[in-house]
Amino acid sequence: MILLIIIASVLIAVVTIFQYREEAQDYHRERLERKEANIKKHINYVLEETTFPLETEKIPLIFKEDIFKMKKIHNLDLFFYDLEGNLLVSSQARIVKDPRYQFISDTIMENLLLSPERQYVVQFEEEGQEYQSSYTYITDISFKPLAILNLTYIEDDDFINKELKENLSRLGLAYILMLLIAIALAYFLSKYITRSLNTVSQKITETRLNKRNKRIEIEGSTEEISNLVNAYNSMIDELESSAAQLAASEREAAWREMAKQVAHEIKNPLTPMRLTVQSFQRKFDKEDPNIHQKIEEYSNTLIQQIDTMSSIASAFSSYADMPAQKNETLNVVKITKLALEIFNEGHIYFFAKEKEIIAKLDRAQLIRVITNLVKNSLHAIKQRQPETPLVEVNVFTKGDSVYITVSDNGVGISEENKSKVFEPKFTTKSSGMGLGLAMVKNIVETYKGEISFTSEENLGTTFTVCFPKQD
Repeated sequence: MILLIIIASVLIAVVTIFQYREEAQDYHRERLERKEANIKKHINYVLEETTFPLETEKIPLIFKEDIFKMKKIHNLDLFFYDLEGNLLVSSQARIVKDPRYQFISDTIMENLLLSPERQYVVQFEEEGQEYQSSYTYITDISFKPLAILNLTYIEDDDFINKELKENLSRLGLAYILMLLIAIALAYFLSKYITRSLNTVSQKITETRLNKRNKRIEIEGSTEEISNLVNAYNSMIDELESSAAQLAASEREAAWREMAKQVAHEIKNPLTPMRLTVQSFQRKFDKEDPNIHQKIEEYSNTLIQQIDTMSSIASAFSSYADMPAQKNETLNVVKITKLALEIFNEGHIYFFAKEKEIIAKLDRAQLIRVITNLVKNSLHAIKQRQPETPLVEVNVFTKGDSVYITVSDNGVGISEENKSKVFEPKFTTKSSGMGLGLAMVKNIVETYKGEISFTSEENLGTTFTVCFPKQD
């Protein structure tokens, strides 16, 4: 809008100036023609009243006195030339001495002869002033050419230029006012339009696949905005439906995968158990003097495999039961220190900046988080076997959050494994189910916390757990 008004004002100013120029030219041309017509009437009157013969050579005598009267009456200088273009008489005595006015140029004479109206007008500029010089024939009663009349007319544009400036000033003020109004209108209109667009944009930015998204409610908006809002709301409804279906499908797939994993893990100890029993059946001899020793070996083998199956069941049970929905007011420093007491390694160090940090958490789940992280650190140290093994556990607060960090100088996590750390079933150990860190992440997120890590290969890893205090 503003740009259009500026362009329009510039175009109108250009058109106005061009129009005034044309009107000025028409005005000067018509004024010269009127003056020329009046002077020719005056000349004809003098020619009728003169007693001199009407001949070219007598023109200076005929107009000797009247040429100055005509100049005074018509306010124009007059020049009479013979038919060859030589000066005969002038209303300015000084012109007689100026060689530029002593004769008419060949170009002007040629154009005058070729002109059907027997008139030729020349425009020129002298000392910054524009002039029009008109050449026309003076004839006798029988229309026989006697001389050439030259009138020099000054184009005085002061009045016209003054009017042009006044007009442009008025137009400028009007367009400045219009521009201010346009700026105000553009501002309020853009605010009105973008208010709805900002709401829509904010909602679209906040749209997430993993949470429930709110519909947009806007009243009094334009049809285009309403269509956009309706399209967004329809998309949200479809997204919610698709998300629910996807979640159900993922849960079903997860449990199927879990069932396959459980079956696979249980089958592993069953095979040696079966082979052990079959071997015992084939080789059993009650008369064998070592029968008691063999029974004990078979029994130990079966007990070992049964314990393996029991640990598998416990691991899956613990993972499936996550998260437990218990909230207890705990001293995080005390519980963390208590969780570390089950470890006998002398290179585990505990630091707390405060003696008491109170938060609402589940006691058993918090112990499970700490023990899993410390076990992983001990395993990483065992893989690297540094000269000075170190596991450092820190508890501190920052703002409204409780932080627990577990650092080690173990083998670290490779770049290709960093994205898989919290995935169920992923493990770098030769034994284990790979559910520990997945369980820890599940517990942390249940209490609206976050878990992250930093790691460098062959230097160590630091896991950081953050819980809100929930005071």
